[in-house]
Amino acid sequence: MVPFTSFRVTPLCFLFVALAIPSVLSAQTATAAGRVVRPQAADSVPVPGVRVLLHRVGRDAQGPVDSTRAGADGRFRFRFRPDTSAVFLLSARYGGIEYFSPPVHADPPRPDTTVRVVVYDTSSTAPIGVEARHIVVPRANPDGSRSVVDLVVLRNDGMFARVAPDSAHPTWSMTLPAGTGGMEVGESDVSPDAVVRSGDSVKVLAPLAPGRKQLSLQYAVVLTRGRIEFAVGPGMAAVNVLVEERDARVSGGTLALADSQVIEGRSFRRWTGQVPAGDTVTLTVGDAATRTWRVLAGLVGGVALALALAGWRLLRRASHPALRPDSDVLLDALAALDARYLGREAETSGDEWRAYEAERARLKAALKAALAGASPRR
Repeated sequence: MVPFTSFRVTPLCFLFVALAIPSVLSAQTATAAGRVVRPQAADSVPVPGVRVLLHRVGRDAQGPVDSTRAGADGRFRFRFRPDTSAVFLLSARYGGIEYFSPPVHADPPRPDTTVRVVVYDTSSTAPIGVEARHIVVPRANPDGSRSVVDLVVLRNDGMFARVAPDSAHPTWSMTLPAGTGGMEVGESDVSPDAVVRSGDSVKVLAPLAPGRKQLSLQYAVVLTRGRIEFAVGPGMAAVNVLVEERDARVSGGTLALADSQVIEGRSFRRWTGQVPAGDTVTLTVGDAATRTWRVLAGLVGGVALALALAGWRLLRRASHPALRPDSDVLLDALAALDARYLGREAETSGDEWRAYEAERARLKAALKAALAGASPRR
C-alpha cells in the first residue's frame, strides 16, 4: 500500500499552480482588433473617433458587451472571454447608420487583428436596383387565395448608403399584384419594422448600404380575371417563378419553362429568364383560363357538329323524301348530346363521361337502324 504521506502538497506544488493559473486565464481571452474605414474613390480612408461596439449574439441573450472609441488612425482593439455557443460581431455608427462587421474569430490562439468595419457616406439619390426576384406560388387555399412568397434581392452598386430624404419618400418601393391581401415580412436583411405597406405598394424605409440586401415578403393574392400580374421595377432582373398548379402558365420577358423542383415534399414547375424594367410577369391559372378555353371550344365544337348534322339531314331529306320522322328525333338528340359534352372530357367526372359515351353509341345505333329502314328499294 502506498503511504498516505506520498500525496502531500509541497511548497513546490503551490509554486507550480501559481505559475499555471495566469497562463490558463490568458488562454481563455480572445482578441479582436482592426480599423474603421470609409471608401473614397478607389481606396479607403480611416475614420477616427467613431465608437465601436462588441456584440455577443447567443441563443439565450444578445447585445453589446463592450465598447471603445477608434483612434486617430481608425484603429480599435477588444479583449474578451470567448463563448463557443455565441457569435461575436463588431459595429460602428456613422452618419446615423449602424454598420456591422462579419463574425470575428473567438479562438484565443488565433487573435483576429485585421477586422475592417466599413462605413459609408449617405445619399438620398443613390440608385437601388433589383438583382433578382424569386416568386413561389402554391396551389389555391380553400378560400381561393394563393399564399405567395416573394424574395427580392436588392443591390446598391455605389459608394453611398441610400437614405430616405423624408418620411414621405422611402429608400425603395415595389408595386404589389392586384388582389393582394395581408402582407408579412419574412427572414430578411432589412428589419421588418422598416418595411410597410401603403395601398398597393410595399415601401422600405431603412437605409440601404452598398452591396446586396434580401427582402422576403409573404402575401395572399386572389386571381383578377384569371391571372396574377407581378410588376417589375427599374432595371433588368433575373426572375424565377415556381408554380405548384400544373395547368398554370407564366409569361413575361424571356421567361421559359425550365424544370421542376420539390419544396417540402411538394412539386413546383419553374420558369426562369430575364425581365426588363417596366415589364410584367403574368401568371395565368388554368382553372380560370384553360377551363374557359375548354368550355368555349366544347361549345363551338358542339354547335359546329349540330349545324353539320342539320345540314346533312336536309340534304338527306332532299334525296330521300320518305325518311321516317323518328330519324329526325334521333339526329336532334345526338346533336344536343354532343353540344353538351364534346371537348369537355377533362372537366367531366368519369361516370358521367362513360354514361355520355354509352348514350351516344345507343343513339348512333338507333339512327343507323332508322336510316337503313328508310332506304328506297331498288
